[in-house]
Amino acid sequence: MLTKRGDSAADSGFFARHKFWIAVTTLVGTIVGAGILGIPYVVAKAGFLVGFILILVLGIAFIFLNLFAGEVILRTKEQHQLTGYAEKYLGKNGKRIMTFTMLFSIYGALTAYLIGEGATLHAIFQFGEPLYYSLIFFFLGVFIIWKGMKSTGKAELILISLLFLVVIFITIFSYKTINFDNFTFFDFGKIFLPYGIILFAMMGSPAIPEMQEVLVKEKHLLKKAIIVGTAIPIVLYIVFTFVIMGLVGLDQFEVLGPNERIATVALSMYAHPFLGILANLLAILSMFTSFLTLGTALAQVYEYDYAISRSISMLLTFMIPLIIVIFNLTTFITVLGITGAVAGGLDGILITLMYWKAKIFGDRTPEYSLPPYKWIGSLLIVLFVFGIVYQLWASFIF
Repeated sequence: MLTKRGDSAADSGFFARHKFWIAVTTLVGTIVGAGILGIPYVVAKAGFLVGFILILVLGIAFIFLNLFAGEVILRTKEQHQLTGYAEKYLGKNGKRIMTFTMLFSIYGALTAYLIGEGATLHAIFQFGEPLYYSLIFFFLGVFIIWKGMKSTGKAELILISLLFLVVIFITIFSYKTINFDNFTFFDFGKIFLPYGIILFAMMGSPAIPEMQEVLVKEKHLLKKAIIVGTAIPIVLYIVFTFVIMGLVGLDQFEVLGPNERIATVALSMYAHPFLGILANLLAILSMFTSFLTLGTALAQVYEYDYAISRSISMLLTFMIPLIIVIFNLTTFITVLGITGAVAGGLDGILITLMYWKAKIFGDRTPEYSLPPYKWIGSLLIVLFVFGIVYQLWASFIF
């Protein structure tokens, strides 16, 4: 999960002729992130059929949510990010909640990246402690952000394309070693366990305003781009989960430590070493570019929007994730689950409410218009409220 601004290259050459696909990959690049690395383990705990259904149901839910967000944007003359649209249609309190949601999701993602980078680097080099690698990654990332460098959308797109290729290679070269007995397990008591992480893995609504900017005069394509851009991660997650579960399985996952249950780390231990190293390298690079993008974005929020000095802005951005990792206050899987359920749930609730309001108070004729979908929106709100309550209860009480 990451948020990127538009790439100037999209205005010339290949990009000018393929704005639809640039819009699609903008959404795919925002959705696909650390979440995919946590899905196989929690699905293995609940059962593949449960995971398959949850990925499909939540994926379809996010197709609706992203379409809702797209229509909100198209019904509004002014250009905003989601916080601006929340203020326009839900007032100051709506903006405050959306701002909290953004901060919570970024802090959760930065924490997950620090933990994930430490575990994956340790899996490659096989000496020292994961914490040392997390600290090296942290100081390198902060230094790069301080110097003003950041990742680009094109770099992220290349990494995602390589991830697709790695999944295909793993499937082809490991198909004969997939243990289909791993798919027969089912635990009714854990059917909601994958919820938060899958929700985290589907979050991508901040990309919708940028997709509209990319399409410029072809905004009539936004609806189709949203559907395609949300559907691609759904397919990727199902295939990736199938392959990793088939190769690793719950019993072997459970042997690993809490932060070794990252999909690519487990793969490096139980599949062909070359494929494991390749997958870990891609995970490292993907999390690194996302860390730079999100870290830069949050530091700029403090610096530009709240007029805080650059050094204090950097401190506010990175101190919380650093403390959490140093004192080992959570695990990769847990932080993904909580962040997804809380931030993703609040985001979904606000977008649904904004959609209903924009239907009435929008000041522009949109390029597409959906029915009000009152019953679908109400069902989604109930789902997200339940998900927030369940995830917090499961993480802190159960």
